[in-house]
Amino acid sequence: MPALRLAMAQLNLVVGDLSGNVARIVDALERAEEAGADLCLFPELAITGYPPEDLLMKPRFLADTTAAMREVAAATRRTAAVVGYVETDEHPSGEQMGDGGGTRPPARLWNAAALCAGGRVIASYHKRDLPNYGVFDERRWFSPGTEPHVLYEVAGVAVGISICEDVWSPEGPVVELGRGGAEVVVNINASPFSEGRWGERLAMLRERVALGGAAIAYCNLVGGQDELVFDGGSVVVGADGSVLAAARQFAEELVVLEVAVASANGSRSSALRVVPVSDAVELRSPLVAPTIHSPLEPTAEVYGALVLGTRDYLAKNGFTDAVVGLSGGIDSALVATIATDALGPEHVHALSMPSRYSSPGSIGDALALAGRLGIDVRVVPIDPAHVTLSDVLTPVLGAPPSGLTDENLQSRLRGMILMAVSNAKGWIVLTTGNKSEIATGYFTLYGDAVGGFAVIKDIAKTQVYELCRYRNDRAGPGPVDPIPSSVLEKAPSAELRPEQRDDQSLPSYELLDPVLEAYVERDRTKPEMLAEGFAPEVVDAVLRLVDTAEYKRRQLPPGVRITAKAFGKDRRVPITNRYRAEAPPAPTPGGSP
Repeated sequence: MPALRLAMAQLNLVVGDLSGNVARIVDALERAEEAGADLCLFPELAITGYPPEDLLMKPRFLADTTAAMREVAAATRRTAAVVGYVETDEHPSGEQMGDGGGTRPPARLWNAAALCAGGRVIASYHKRDLPNYGVFDERRWFSPGTEPHVLYEVAGVAVGISICEDVWSPEGPVVELGRGGAEVVVNINASPFSEGRWGERLAMLRERVALGGAAIAYCNLVGGQDELVFDGGSVVVGADGSVLAAARQFAEELVVLEVAVASANGSRSSALRVVPVSDAVELRSPLVAPTIHSPLEPTAEVYGALVLGTRDYLAKNGFTDAVVGLSGGIDSALVATIATDALGPEHVHALSMPSRYSSPGSIGDALALAGRLGIDVRVVPIDPAHVTLSDVLTPVLGAPPSGLTDENLQSRLRGMILMAVSNAKGWIVLTTGNKSEIATGYFTLYGDAVGGFAVIKDIAKTQVYELCRYRNDRAGPGPVDPIPSSVLEKAPSAELRPEQRDDQSLPSYELLDPVLEAYVERDRTKPEMLAEGFAPEVVDAVLRLVDTAEYKRRQLPPGVRITAKAFGKDRRVPITNRYRAEAPPAPTPGGSP
């Protein structure tokens, strides 16, 4: 049975690092050539990194991108390559397209895939389905592709080309290519991670295979980019729906495999134009079938995303070290542990900043955690500064600071100390707030919200405990049982006043988190939540807290996106906003919805 020797280069690329991205692509291409691959796939917008956002508004960036694409094309030999890039009015071959080119801003841009071989660009494909939801804004920059579909004969196999969102449409380009005669459809991607996404992708790919009849090779990006984490997990699904190859998650990998097809060299009728690219090779070294990696279990998957997102955010932005405020609580324990796994203990630093309200147990837990992780820790009591600042404020306020003012004063002193260390040492501050706190505004602006990266910003409090238990139970690299059991067992508290507990200001997290998931991630209204059985008093309290905290959330640092709707790019609610969905909408005349 004829077969296409296919390589998928699951790479960790950097937005805007054109020369670095070209070097990574060319290196992977050379390894694919050595493995005797007929075709090598690279991720969506591999040349620029994804998403390039408003770099696409810069004419010089676009010109440099075109030059970088030509450099990759020139490096191709027998192995053909499908490479994601931005196509402007000027085709990467140098031909003028549309209505001009040159140094002016282009009239149109396309999210494109270049098919290269023998040192040149043979053809390009323009992405047809442009996502414009959630974290995606592709219609802001790109025009959709409109050209007729074409098949390319690579080693005697009819290959169709598509990009990311194209595969998600049940009757879209991938199915059209399969029905038009493609034997293998390649789909290059920059598909960001969210919980459960791997399984959703595989189920969808099997549906497209069943509808189109062609095998699908799905090559995904890996790595962190600001809030987004791309998990890799590239996969090839055969024409019978079986998984032929599956790459690891959260790691670079070059996967090479043989994709057998039922027919080749035109024996299968094609309704589409077929362009010859390369001939089949008769003799080459045998290939060992690649390992089919199973997806990680859910908690391990989330932990892997947090580690990769943190590592890449620091590395790609020039930070080598991080500093964390250790309170002795569960959130800072998890952040410090993730940072240690991401960077190594020698690059993580901790400050324990006790106040007059800090319990001896919390101070001891912070020091014990640092010892288990092997990170350096310094104790910096804030009480002297607290007393001094209280004295300074007393004439202004007419009385010593008390209540919430005094509580926030302590938090802001800690934030000031962390930022002073950051300024002096060049270490980035990792904030420790979780999604439950951020959603309800249970944090202090310019206090515990201070920092450069919010590691667990999209992790609910109840999930924080799950991740800590997972990390303590995990076998593998890093310290064993880094988080003391006393941290897991104590009641959550900010320790900003005597005997303080979180549940004095918020519903218990077991009640709070499901309501937040319904309101924030599923966009449920109050009537819908009441119909689902949530307690009215909890719903009222939570909605009020979430709605009034929007202005605070806008001032937070970026953090790793884990859920399908994170604060930031996903959820964009106006700060000035009086809409409250208290009742079901009234029916329109005639009974129509």
